Amino acid sequence: MKSTKPYSTLFLDRDGVINKQRPHDYVKSPDEFIFLDGVLEALELLSPLFDHIVIVTNQRGVGKGVMSRETLEEIHASMLATIALHGGRIDKVYVCTATSDSHKSRKPNIGMALQAKQDFPDIDFSTSFMAGDSISDMLFAKNAGITGIFIGNKYGPGEISKTLYQAHYSDLLSFAQAFFL
Repeated sequence: MKSTKPYSTLFLDRDGVINKQRPHDYVKSPDEFIFLDGVLEALELLSPLFDHIVIVTNQRGVGKGVMSRETLEEIHASMLATIALHGGRIDKVYVCTATSDSHKSRKPNIGMALQAKQDFPDIDFSTSFMAGDSISDMLFAKNAGITGIFIGNKYGPGEISKTLYQAHYSDLLSFAQAFFL
């Protein structure tokens, strides 16, 4: 069945896009997960535009033993419940807990994108977006043939090549509002 939505899939990074990052630390409990301003409104706006909305997140803290996989799942369950309560949706969360940068699923490698395509065969990378706040997110997008949307101001001038992304927004809400202008 042909989709009636204008875009295939919105891939989202988690830390720094959806929730506040904890510099030199990990979100280790649901209480430490703090939504960034405007994210819940942004997800409500974006939900009708995409067939799928998924999170792709590197979570090395599990691999390092800083937190358990069960705790990570509790954090995500709480996050998903809050998003749904505010009218948004996330269809699935993909996580790479590997500590090695060479692992096939660790961004910038595209293992999580391929897993999403396996779970949702109608995903079309050419009409999808990746909203992320890091170079590895933008490389993930480029490597998978997904349009990269750079979120935030993590880097100084010249630290991230503008060839890696199509657009830059200060936050996810600004990106969502751009669809309605």
